[in-house]
Amino acid sequence: MQSQSQTSTSTTPVLSLQGIHKAFGGVVAIQKFDLDLHAGEVVALVGDNGAGKSTLIKIIAGVQPATSGRMLVDGREVAPTDPSDSQALGIQVVYQDLALADNQPVYMNMFLGKELVTGPFRRLDRKRMIAETESLVKELDVRIPSAKATIRDLSGGQRQGVAIARATHWATKLVLMDEPTAALGVAETAKVEKIIQTLKERRLPVLIISHSLDQVFRLSDRICVLRRGQQIGVRETAKTDKNEIVSMITGLAS
Repeated sequence: MQSQSQTSTSTTPVLSLQGIHKAFGGVVAIQKFDLDLHAGEVVALVGDNGAGKSTLIKIIAGVQPATSGRMLVDGREVAPTDPSDSQALGIQVVYQDLALADNQPVYMNMFLGKELVTGPFRRLDRKRMIAETESLVKELDVRIPSAKATIRDLSGGQRQGVAIARATHWATKLVLMDEPTAALGVAETAKVEKIIQTLKERRLPVLIISHSLDQVFRLSDRICVLRRGQQIGVRETAKTDKNEIVSMITGLAS
């Protein structure tokens, strides 16, 4: 039985998922999933491996189209069929593997595929890209040596900060995060969590997958539980506890 506790608001959700269903042949990965996400809200997706969390992120990102159901952005129905569609809608994803070019400097990664050019010969406008990169990493407090630093020379936390900064640079509607701190230490995780709080303050909604319930309770406004492709329920973080969420994840909820 599905249950959804929504934060009351009169505004149109930034993202609305209605009856999302995804099947791979005869295997159902997601069934009848509903969720609204509002500006400045952090919603955590939790569940065991194979619950359907990453599949849901990929549907929103346009990597895997839903078999059925509706997706609305600012109240308008959309149907992204590849990542460029979702990016055009202002949706950006931070994957666990980051998708960074290790041999390129930070500023080139920030503008990867969207490089700025200048003049009649359309030369790379490196000066502007460096300036914009430095401004953004300073705003998000991503502590890197320089916008010219090569990605391979950065720590895991710095790389993650760059990936998040890139997503926030291009995201105008929504940031999706798939286990953004899974490979990080305590200090680096804290830094990434601070950046997520900054996104919240900027009114950018964040949908985050995390296996750490401690992190989920620190960051999220609401928690959505998936089990074997089924939406078990959504809880306001302030009105639930770890015991209830674990029971929902494991199937021991009453």
